[in-house]
Amino acid sequence: MANRIPEEKVEQVRSAVNIADFIGQYVQLKKAGKNLFGLCPFHEEHTPSFSVNEQKQIFHCFSCGRGGNVFSFIMDLENLSFPEAVVKVADFGHIDLPASYTAQSQPAAPKDQQQADLLKLYADSAKMYQHILVNTELGEPALKYLHERGLDDETIKTFGIGYAPANQLLLDFFKEHQTDYQLLRQSGLFIENQAGDLRDRFVDRVLFPIKDASGRVIAFSGRILKKSPNEPKYLNSPETKLFNKRSVLFNFDLARGPIRQQKSVVLFEGFMDVIAAYRSGIQNGVASMGTSLTDEQIYMLERVTDTLYVCYDSDMPGQKATDRALKLLGGNSRLNLGVIQMPDGMDPDEYLRAQGQEKFVQVFEDGKQTPTAFEMQYLKHDLNLQNTPDQLTYLQAVLQQLAQLSSSVEQDLYLNQLVAEFDLDKDDLKQQLRSLVGQQAVRRGGHSDEPQVAPPPAPAPLGPLPATVDGSTNSGPLSRVEKAERLLLYRLLNDHDVWLRVMAIAGFHFVHDSYQQILVYAEAYFKTHNQFDLGNFTDFMTDSDLQPVVTSLEFMDVANESSKEEIADLVNVIMNQQPLVEQINSKKAELTAAKQIGNRDLVQQLTVALIDLYRQQQQVQRADN
Repeated sequence: MANRIPEEKVEQVRSAVNIADFIGQYVQLKKAGKNLFGLCPFHEEHTPSFSVNEQKQIFHCFSCGRGGNVFSFIMDLENLSFPEAVVKVADFGHIDLPASYTAQSQPAAPKDQQQADLLKLYADSAKMYQHILVNTELGEPALKYLHERGLDDETIKTFGIGYAPANQLLLDFFKEHQTDYQLLRQSGLFIENQAGDLRDRFVDRVLFPIKDASGRVIAFSGRILKKSPNEPKYLNSPETKLFNKRSVLFNFDLARGPIRQQKSVVLFEGFMDVIAAYRSGIQNGVASMGTSLTDEQIYMLERVTDTLYVCYDSDMPGQKATDRALKLLGGNSRLNLGVIQMPDGMDPDEYLRAQGQEKFVQVFEDGKQTPTAFEMQYLKHDLNLQNTPDQLTYLQAVLQQLAQLSSSVEQDLYLNQLVAEFDLDKDDLKQQLRSLVGQQAVRRGGHSDEPQVAPPPAPAPLGPLPATVDGSTNSGPLSRVEKAERLLLYRLLNDHDVWLRVMAIAGFHFVHDSYQQILVYAEAYFKTHNQFDLGNFTDFMTDSDLQPVVTSLEFMDVANESSKEEIADLVNVIMNQQPLVEQINSKKAELTAAKQIGNRDLVQQLTVALIDLYRQQQQVQRADN
């Protein structure tokens, strides 16, 4: 039986790993003032509101309210238990944990039991399929096929490639292990007939495991070995609780690190292209699960890089797909775009096998194009540039492209290319280009006889936003009482003298339940800890909903030192002002009810009482000022 991970070992792991380095695997962070900012991995956004404080080793999203330390980050992101999170962070920091602790990485009661069961089902399936491919006679034809495609055994192991044989084995394997029938039905690994009988979904196919961002197998894509008019070339798993093809990128788990190092990602068209590039040293490549990128996939990439290169097949269908991808990305992403073209109409996998690794890598170093350069080449297809009408059609289309560029230098570069290619007068081209730019400006701004509305001012730089009690962003201003509670709680946790003074006040308690719950946790914490440590305290609290609240306090802009007067004012607001507010609201409700039933005597009594309460409230406010 696994042992509980001791607090000192947890602290060792936390102290050894910089939270910015760990989170940087998942989010592209950039310095802004004292903190690092990036796009939040917990929700989609266009303006970075996810912040990491290296000094305090915490994170907080000012938009969705998530916050905590390095352990809570990975727990929330990957739905892990606390022991699993400690093990994962320790592995990142190259910290060895005894086997008696790491055994807890498979907890007895995961957060989502069905998800855990499905993940284990897919992990077992992947192991079985790869065993069949590598170690059995059944797998020899598939292994030979992969070797002929240039994949060595190490590459096969790295990507977990397997083989589903013609004689179905997976269902029998799980029946033998008495796996729950309903789980098998929901897994997507089997096809069910009307009688409820199951059979293997993948038959006589090479299987490419599809993994989530953490490298866990969540689906398969099977390539048929023998062509059949009745069978698709590739067969993918259906969507399940684990697998949503809109939010998965092939090889993202392995490519994420190289993407950060290279500061760019290469988008390929197929799995074999990604694998071919990977074994040649181009390891920042991914492929989408369909014909075009989805918003979810684009956002995954925006979180980790600023630059994307499209590297599709260089035949005509591939060129059309590249054109579609550039138009989609250009209108829906913040990414800087480029194109990498394989020569001779080949796809990347074909070019590698035909020309070898050295020439393949050279293409990625020397063959990068801007989207405009690609479009200028793409627009020539289906045109005969030896005749004048097609020349004019082409020039008009290219100038339309150049009119969309914001850089006059870039426009000038491509104008020079047109001048050299068609022996034209540059001034004539520039005049035509200015005309097109003007037309586009009119279309964007409406008809010229319509009044022009000034664009809205640019948003102000992101600054700390107040967090509500549950840690989410408060779109409106906080009440005076809650502001006082937040500041006082911050002082209580970080200054033990303040803690002793306030805890000595008879009957003190916070108004909002969440702050009071944190105070209760703090009382228990200080019984066994001499000083406050934010990372340690957030682990100490068993209520994960309270962690973002505590974290948000650390992002407040407050003075380093407090005073006795400040603490007295805060306590006064919390203990004296709030009861008056509650009494006023109660009396107002009673007054409304009295008016509705027509009780004039009661209305008069309640009015007098309400006036007296308002007078008391004014006195308290004058005293505060």
